Amino acid sequence: MLAVQLSNATSVFVIGQVGAGGTAWLRMCFGVVFLWIIARPKFRCIRKQDTPALIGLGVVTGFMTALFLEAVDRIPLGTAVSIEFLGPLTVAGIMSKNRKALIWPILAVLGVVLLTEPWHGKIDGVGVLFALGAGTCWGLYNILTQHVGDRFSGISGLSLTIPVAAIATMPVGLPQVISRDFAWWTLPAAAGIALITPVIAFGLEMLALKRMTHTAFGTLLSIEPAFGILIGLLVLAQTPTWLQALGIIIVIAAGAGAQRGGRRKSQDLAFTDLPLETQK
Repeated sequence: MLAVQLSNATSVFVIGQVGAGGTAWLRMCFGVVFLWIIARPKFRCIRKQDTPALIGLGVVTGFMTALFLEAVDRIPLGTAVSIEFLGPLTVAGIMSKNRKALIWPILAVLGVVLLTEPWHGKIDGVGVLFALGAGTCWGLYNILTQHVGDRFSGISGLSLTIPVAAIATMPVGLPQVISRDFAWWTLPAAAGIALITPVIAFGLEMLALKRMTHTAFGTLLSIEPAFGILIGLLVLAQTPTWLQALGIIIVIAAGAGAQRGGRRKSQDLAFTDLPLETQK
């Protein structure tokens, strides 16, 4: 979680050079390079029935990244993370056996209202919409990541989905990159950010989701808004008001309250041990 928010905060500087879409696309492209250096999947070993999940996860990952970067280009990082968190929190509530769990996303909405302070009329509505779109993708991402993680060993599933994410973000990202006269450090910075996210962070998330329920994972993610505020303060000098801080506390509490289980039950699934060629 810390790695994800650190990569999002540092992406703000790259956004100033190539735009949000361009930054998302570069992160996915460099992610492909790193993943294929680390682990080279043999595509002929992919089963036909796994293809929809791989494509779906790739598209959702690309859109989630691009939409969130559009959001942080307009609103503070901590606010964007808290709004985006409504996605996985809602998934946790819906998938819980206890219907009362749906009260937690509603409580989180109250926290988001305090965060955005709409009565002041200063919040960027477009930024909020981008964050909500990213949250929708985040909820789907958690479901599909668990699905793909159940069927592929290690990070082989990730090495197959990130290329799809790069293709999904290319229509927006490529034009932004080639139309900008960006600084020399932009590409190395994007490469460094890509190593953090998607390679390290998403890889760890995929391994975690193989062992946890949606609700347990969503609960762990409840502290992500706090990381967003902390990194936003340290890296971007974004200081929340006391009311916004209260809103974040409410969002975190709502996420913690959504906890309804921990470790996943064993899965009776056909497992694809995708052969990998590791770099010597």
